[in-house]
Amino acid sequence: MTSLLQRLSAERNRRFVGRDRELELFLEAIASRELPFHILHVFGPGGVGKTTLMQQFLRFCERSKISTIYVEGRNIEAAPESFVSTLRSLMGLNESDSPLHVLAQRQERNVILIDTYEAITQLDEWLREGFLPHLSVNTLIVIAGRNPPSSGWCSDPGWQALMHTLPLRNLTPEESQTYLITRDIPTTQHQAILDFTHGHPLALSLVAEVFTQGKEIFFQADSAPNVVKTLLSRFIKEVPTPAHRMALEACAVIRLTTEAALNQILALPQNTLAGETHSLGEILDVHDLFEWLRGLSFIESGQLGLFPHDLAREVLIADLRWRNSEFYTELHHRARQYYTKRLGQTQGQEKHRVLLDYIFLHRDNSAIRSCFTWGEQSSLLTDLLRETDKTALLGMVAEYEGEESAKIAAHWLKRQPQNVVVFRDLHSEPAGFAMMVALQTATAEDLSTDPGALASWQYLQTHAPLRPSEGATVFRFWMARDTYQAVSPTQSLIFINFVQYFQKTPGLAYTFLPCAQANSWTAMLNYFDLTRLSETDFTVEGRHYGVYGHDWRIVSPAAWKEILARKEVTTAGESVDNTPVSEPLLVLSQPEFVEAVQNALRNFSCPDALQNNPLVRSRSVQEVFWRLVSEQVATKASMSESPKDTQLSEQSDSGQSQRVNVLQNLVKQAVESLQSSPRDEKLYRAVYRTYLNPAPTQEQAAELLDLPFSTYRRHLKAGMTRVTDILWQREIS
Repeated sequence: MTSLLQRLSAERNRRFVGRDRELELFLEAIASRELPFHILHVFGPGGVGKTTLMQQFLRFCERSKISTIYVEGRNIEAAPESFVSTLRSLMGLNESDSPLHVLAQRQERNVILIDTYEAITQLDEWLREGFLPHLSVNTLIVIAGRNPPSSGWCSDPGWQALMHTLPLRNLTPEESQTYLITRDIPTTQHQAILDFTHGHPLALSLVAEVFTQGKEIFFQADSAPNVVKTLLSRFIKEVPTPAHRMALEACAVIRLTTEAALNQILALPQNTLAGETHSLGEILDVHDLFEWLRGLSFIESGQLGLFPHDLAREVLIADLRWRNSEFYTELHHRARQYYTKRLGQTQGQEKHRVLLDYIFLHRDNSAIRSCFTWGEQSSLLTDLLRETDKTALLGMVAEYEGEESAKIAAHWLKRQPQNVVVFRDLHSEPAGFAMMVALQTATAEDLSTDPGALASWQYLQTHAPLRPSEGATVFRFWMARDTYQAVSPTQSLIFINFVQYFQKTPGLAYTFLPCAQANSWTAMLNYFDLTRLSETDFTVEGRHYGVYGHDWRIVSPAAWKEILARKEVTTAGESVDNTPVSEPLLVLSQPEFVEAVQNALRNFSCPDALQNNPLVRSRSVQEVFWRLVSEQVATKASMSESPKDTQLSEQSDSGQSQRVNVLQNLVKQAVESLQSSPRDEKLYRAVYRTYLNPAPTQEQAAELLDLPFSTYRRHLKAGMTRVTDILWQREIS
C-alpha cells in the first residue's frame, strides 16, 4: 500500500459484512449496458447501516472508475439553491457553471448518491419534478433515508417503472457472526452478543467499541434487561473524565447539542469556599468536549448541532436514569432553564426551534414521543395570512372537512384574518395553517354560523364566564396540506405555535382545541393538561369533532409550566399527574375580588387571618409565588442541593406563609403606587394610616392626618377603591 487512504479503504472493506443481495443488485445495475432502473431507493430505521452501504457503493464505483457524486443530506440546507451549490462544489465547477447542464451532457455511466435523505425531504418534489428528470439517461441515482419513497414517487407511473426500492433490515445471524470475527471479538462471546443485539448493526458496532477497550468483558443473557444499555453503560465508563461523561449524557438529553448549550447545561455547582460560580468550560474547554463528542462513532453532526444516533440516545438515557436518576433530573432542570432564557432572547423561526428543543425534554414520555416529529421543521416558515392564501386554505378545509366547514372557515377568514397563522414550504406556498378564533370579540351572528365556536361559547357561559378584559380562544381550524391532522412536521409546528400562543396572549382565560380524531390525541393533550370537554363536541356535515380545553385562570401559565416540569422525567410506565403542587387558582368575580381586597387591607398586619383570604389562591399571588419557587430551585441547583427539597416546601406551612407574604407585598405595592399621583397622594395617606401603619382607631388616624373625620372617611373609601382597581387590573391582565 502506498497511502493511508488505501489502508483506510482496505480496513473499511475488511469490516464490511453482509448485504450480498444489495451489493449484487447495485453491481449488476452499474455494469449493465442500459440501466434497469434510474432510482435506487434504500430505506430503513436508524442505525441499520444505510450510510455504510452507500459508502460501499461509492467504493465499487471508484473501483470501476465510474464518475460518482456523494451528497450528505444532513450537511446541506433543504433548499434547491443549496443542493445545486453543493453539487457545483463536489464537481469542482466554477460559480457560473450549471451542474445540471454538465450532468445532462454526460454520455458515460455516472452515479449520484444522496444519503440521509430524511434531512432534505422538503426537496423531494423539486428533485422528482424539477431536477432529476433532466439528468442524462446514463445516470443512476441512489437515495438512502429512513423512510420509504413518498406517495409522489409511487403514484407516478413513470417513476414507478424507473425506480427500485430496497428496504434494509438487520444483519442475519451468520452476517453478524462474520462481523464479530472481523472485529476480533472472542468467539466464546459470540452467542451472547448475538442474543443481545439481534443483528442490529449499530448495536454490534457498540459491542466492538466496548471490546476495543477491554477484552475481559463477558456478556450474560440475563445480566441486564436491555443489552444495548449494558453495552453503552460499560462504554461510557471508559470516557476520559467525568466531565466527558456529563457531556455525553447532556447530549443525549437535549435535542441538539451546541457549544453554547453545553457550556450552560454543564455549569458546575457553586463553589462554596470561593463564593463563585464556575462553568465546566472554565475548568475544561467546552470546545474540546464538543469536538470529542463530534468524533464518537454514534454521534451525528447536523446543520444546527450534534445529536446521538437514535438507538444510542435511547440507551444513554436508559442507562443514566437507572444509574443516576438524580443527575438525569438535574440535567433536565438545567436544560429547561437554558431554553427558558433562550425563549426570551429569540424571535421568529429561531424561537420556534428553541421551543421545539424545550418540548423535546418531554420526549421520554410515550404520550409525547409519538405525537411530534423532532427535527424536520427547519424548512417550514411561519407567516401571517396573505390575501392570495385564502383559496389554498379553504381548499384544504373543503378537502378534509367538507364544503360546509369551508364556508365557516371563509366566514372567520373575513372576520378575524389577523388570527390566522400560515406555514409555508420552500416555494412560499401554504403547507398548513392554524386559525385561532377569539370568542370574546365574536358577535352573535358570528357564533350562529359556526357550531364549533357556538358550543365553546355556550360552555363558557355555563361553566366559566369571562370577566372584563379576559379572552377565550378556540383553535378552530388546524391542518397540514398533505396529512391533515396526522403527525407530521407541519402538525408539530402547529402545536408548537399553540404553546407559544398560550404564553404570549395577555388576558387569555380559556382555550379550546377541536380535533377530528379526538381519541387519538387523548394521551398527549391530557399530558399537556388539556381536559376532554364532551359537552363542547360538535358536528359539521356529518363529521364529529371532539374538543379539549384548559382554564388558564385555574391552572395559570406559571403553574402549568411547573406541572410540565415534573412530567419531563416520567416514563411510559409511570403515571402522569396533572395535579398542581399548589391548590388550583380561584377564579373570583369582580364583587368577590373587591370583598377579598377589603379583607386583605383590614387584616394586613395579621398573617394568620390572611391565610384564609381567597386572594392567596388568586392568579396574581400564585404567579409571583411560583416565580419565587423557581428562583429557589435554581439557587438550590447551583449549590448542588436537591430541587426536591424545594418541592416539599411548596406544600408545607412555609409555602403558605410565603404566599401570605406575597399577598402583603402586592397590597403594599398597590397602596404605595398611589404616591405617584399628586391627586392620589391624599388617598395614599388615608389607606397607609388605616391599614399599613395603622393608628389605634380611625378617629386617631384622622387626627394624625389633620383631617375632619368625614373627609378622612371619604379619602379612605376612595383609596380602597383605587387599590382594588389596581389589583383587579393586575389579576385579569
